[in-house]
Amino acid sequence: MTRERLARLRGHFITFEGGEGSGKSTHAATLAQRLKALGLKVVLTREPGGSPGAEIIRHILLSGIAKPLGAETEAILFAAARDDHVRATILPALAAGQWVISDRFIDSTRVYQGALGQVDPRLIRSLERVTVGPARPDLTFILDVPATVGLARAKHRRGKGKVDRFEAEGVKFHEALRKAYSDLATKEPKRIIMVDGRAPRDVVADRIWNVVKQRLHPEKAHLAERAAP
Repeated sequence: MTRERLARLRGHFITFEGGEGSGKSTHAATLAQRLKALGLKVVLTREPGGSPGAEIIRHILLSGIAKPLGAETEAILFAAARDDHVRATILPALAAGQWVISDRFIDSTRVYQGALGQVDPRLIRSLERVTVGPARPDLTFILDVPATVGLARAKHRRGKGKVDRFEAEGVKFHEALRKAYSDLATKEPKRIIMVDGRAPRDVVADRIWNVVKQRLHPEKAHLAERAAP
């Protein structure tokens, strides 16, 4: 698929980021429902995963099997999963004029493997260039909560289930993660919006919805879609 064809048919791409238990999945799903209620076509997806090949790699990454191989190898595995995800799920949806909402995307790699794993930024950029191409998010929401709050939420959500690779890291890791996300938001204020994830769920959802309406105008997109032959 050429960049020119994608530009002609492109939908909108929104990503959700944040630490464990910050509310990413909840608010990605809530936004998807609001967009669908307008009659828009929406693809709700996630990383790692979101396509058959990427889901296989997801198991390897979250199980912790790859951790002994180091952050650089994990970054390469995330990139392999993302390549399949972008080609199989994201690009076709955007080319069809659909809205794509992803629970995690490139910023997770920048933070987890880049800032915290200390993988060479040149490798991170190279992997992005190869795997992402024109599929860059229009808008990214970072759900910000203190590390202790997020980990407590994640534990409650998990119940007696097994702790995954990243939840198992200590509080200091998650505090550093929160700061790294904040630094990203400072560097890219036009794309990245920080949202206080400690607020009541409805308040957070409304804040996200208001930003989407102001930036991407879904109501107009719905009218244009209805008018299309």
